[in-house]
Amino acid sequence: MASDTVSTTNEDPGLDLSWSGRWTLAHRILAVNVLTLVLLAASVLYLDAFRNQLSDERESQTNLQLGIAARALTLVPASERPKALGALAQASKARLRLYGPDGALVADSWQTTGPTYALRDPAQQPWTKSVARALDRGFNALVGAIADEDFAEPVNDRLTAWPEAVRARSTGEVADQIRNAPDLTPVFSAAQPMGRYVLLSTSNDRNFTRTVREQRRALLLMLGLSILLSVLLSLFLARTIVRPLRRLALAAQRVRLGRAREVKVPRLPSRSDEIGLLARAVSDMSQSLRQRIDNIEAFAADVTHELKNPIASLRSALDSLDRVEKPELRQQLLAVAKQDVLRLDRLIGDIGEAARTDAELARATFEVVDLGTLIEQLVNSWDVRREKGNARIAFARPRRSTAVVMGRPERLARAIDNLVDNAVSFSPPGGLVEIVASRVGEEVRIRIDDEGPGVPADAREAIFNRFHSVRPDADSFGRHSGLGLAIARAIVEGHDGEIDVQDRDDAPSGARFTIKLPAADRP
Repeated sequence: MASDTVSTTNEDPGLDLSWSGRWTLAHRILAVNVLTLVLLAASVLYLDAFRNQLSDERESQTNLQLGIAARALTLVPASERPKALGALAQASKARLRLYGPDGALVADSWQTTGPTYALRDPAQQPWTKSVARALDRGFNALVGAIADEDFAEPVNDRLTAWPEAVRARSTGEVADQIRNAPDLTPVFSAAQPMGRYVLLSTSNDRNFTRTVREQRRALLLMLGLSILLSVLLSLFLARTIVRPLRRLALAAQRVRLGRAREVKVPRLPSRSDEIGLLARAVSDMSQSLRQRIDNIEAFAADVTHELKNPIASLRSALDSLDRVEKPELRQQLLAVAKQDVLRLDRLIGDIGEAARTDAELARATFEVVDLGTLIEQLVNSWDVRREKGNARIAFARPRRSTAVVMGRPERLARAIDNLVDNAVSFSPPGGLVEIVASRVGEEVRIRIDDEGPGVPADAREAIFNRFHSVRPDADSFGRHSGLGLAIARAIVEGHDGEIDVQDRDDAPSGARFTIKLPAADRP
């Protein structure tokens, strides 16, 4: 069978993958593709968690500083509060505003100390900042973050202009909010109730954005390295996949062109993945194809040789008819011509049968065959319509549905018929041909015994070759083509069976042909 064929190959060590283990190509390709996605997802999740944690810490810090400032202001007389507000704002780098009971602005730290931060105009910044802001927006869209409101100083600076201040007054607790400056840096604001007053703190924390962007640059660098690694792994996979496939394609092309008698296909025995399976399948296929071609060439040569003899004899007989005058000699020449025609007819029929056998079995659909019934029909056919001389045929029919196999009934009938025909032809006058079919374990065995001279030990394999015969040349001239046993073996092996011949152990002489076929389940 093809799978058992061993080819001579020029193995390339570079095509082997001793490390691959049982990783299939699908596993490796999936691993390479997933690696980048996993690293990207992990980077995005980490950066989002880092930014959220940093934002929470900054809000907590703002609330803590605002609480300290509120307690400090309660200890300062009302007249000293503007000055104290400025000092506290300088320390926290924030802008502190105090609103009275009516919501009007009572004090503003910037009126005392001047601005402690400045909102930058994006139009005045370099293009690199625009790129950074674009990355910020892209990252926010990727993680699905809710966009913060844009920060703008109110035209009429009152408590009601600040939603967090309104919440703080209504709840009596600290309220905070984050807004975006024009350059997308965060503006942290928090409001702290102070009795009937409300203290508001706002600060533009550029360090927050700088820290997040530095972390993002580090992650982008890591992601770039992982993408580079993924590309290198992909190239490596492409090499380990494309290179052997190219070698296999070239070998298949050489097989198709037929320019070399022995095409060496790498088998890659160390690879257990799909490439290794494909290499061994292509190697086995090429060897099977080579063997089939060799068999066809040998068969054609044998056919030519076998046809030459009867054709030469027929030509000689016909050429001699014109020169022979005696009626007796003319009758002899005509008899020779008729025998040659019969022999040619037999040869052509058997040659066609042998040529069709392999092709038919390769695409045949097997069915359940009861060999007991099949052989019984063959024996009846020999008794009624076939020439068997003085030979007798006896068949020990097995119990119904015991000798059951899967196969093509007409092909199996031809194989058994050829063996019976061979046994009859070697039987002495009045000889007995015995046929037995039985099931032995998982096999069905068919035994055909004759009482002829038997088969010499050194010819028991050769008799199954095409056009081989151990019978005398003059014996049954024109009846036997030397293909009967070859066709029988081809049919049996096409049914995953075996056929052999031995001497009989229960008689003084005779041959015993045995067919072994896989048994089928009883219907």
